[in-house]
Amino acid sequence: MASDAAGSTTDRSRTANTRTNEGGALWYSLPMDKSVKTSRPRGTTAISSKHQVTIPVDAMHEAGFRPGDRLRARAEGSGKVVLEREADPLDAFLGALTGVYKGFDLDALRDEWA
Repeated sequence: MASDAAGSTTDRSRTANTRTNEGGALWYSLPMDKSVKTSRPRGTTAISSKHQVTIPVDAMHEAGFRPGDRLRARAEGSGKVVLEREADPLDAFLGALTGVYKGFDLDALRDEWA
């Protein structure tokens, strides 16, 4: 058995990709094929085999999208897909009751509960 710089040991009787850590657990380092990871110019993306696309960070920030936003995709001609944030049903009602409730005193509300 030999030890590498990370402190894990390799058993030469196993394959070169098999290692054990200090606790004795096996782990396998998988070789990465050049077709798996390719570099692309900043701001570009690729469609995966599952039809998934990663939105580049710059485009996401510029559009105002945040993780968890629900988006609607629609094709706009050949080679163009537009992503739009789905409308939040609560947005239609925000501010609808302006002037109905006069002021808010949290301390007074808490005193009512006591």
